[in-house]
Amino acid sequence: MSSGKVLGIGGVFLRSTDPARLAAWYRDQLGFNATQSGSPTPDGEWTWEQEGGHTVFAAFAADSDYWQAERQVMLNFRVAGLDDLLDSLAEAGVEASRHEEIEGVGRFARIHDCDGNPIELWEPAG
Repeated sequence: MSSGKVLGIGGVFLRSTDPARLAAWYRDQLGFNATQSGSPTPDGEWTWEQEGGHTVFAAFAADSDYWQAERQVMLNFRVAGLDDLLDSLAEAGVEASRHEEIEGVGRFARIHDCDGNPIELWEPAG
């Protein structure tokens, strides 16, 4: 058995017909350093220094209806202040759906980016 191990997610890469617009959407709506491939953010940043916490990496059945069938992947972001973020998103015209709370796990809401990719916002319990 190898002594090497994965330490965490090093990047998330999305295809888009307009990568600059998609990266700007993530910066503007969710407030983190998203970049267009090969280019830093307008502030000269290449990476997003995220806060530590739990990450779920889960495989779903091919026929799952948890998100739309034509999308292979759904992003899930840990957030603080879910209600404030949802208010800010609503002001920008981003509609949230599928609100749910799971005791001991936290609160969730679903949004979609400007390319229609599903995003789950998760405010962990406690």
